[in-house]
Amino acid sequence: MTDTTLHREPIRVRWGDVDSMGHVNNAKYFTYCESARMSYFAAIGLDGFRDGGRFGPALAAANLDFKKQVHYPAELEVRTRVAKLGRTSFTMEYEIVDVATEERAAAGSGVIVWIDYGSGRPVPIPDALRQAMQAYAGPGA
Repeated sequence: MTDTTLHREPIRVRWGDVDSMGHVNNAKYFTYCESARMSYFAAIGLDGFRDGGRFGPALAAANLDFKKQVHYPAELEVRTRVAKLGRTSFTMEYEIVDVATEERAAAGSGVIVWIDYGSGRPVPIPDALRQAMQAYAGPGA
């Protein structure tokens, strides 16, 4: 991903992220993506569109391909962008990069659905939120 619309989230690998095999446990990569997703949501002001908590995002699907083992200590960066924006959902792409080597450790995507929490059903993404996502230029752009 070499796009100015990227959201970049630094991640410091903690000792507790490492499994008995000596590398970062695969489940931690999903946690890193979650941290980046929440940081992106804060950057675009997503909470301002939740109508008092009535509406909001729900992760409907997530996938990652693991490319390289990461060991403690390491500095990572999760590079995130909205790749597809639909009527009631959007797809985010993630790239987890080892900062020291610029090597890709993992890459994947997640589908986020805008839902009515009361009914559990998808609803249209508010136009102002859609515009915020389209206007986001990422840090340093």
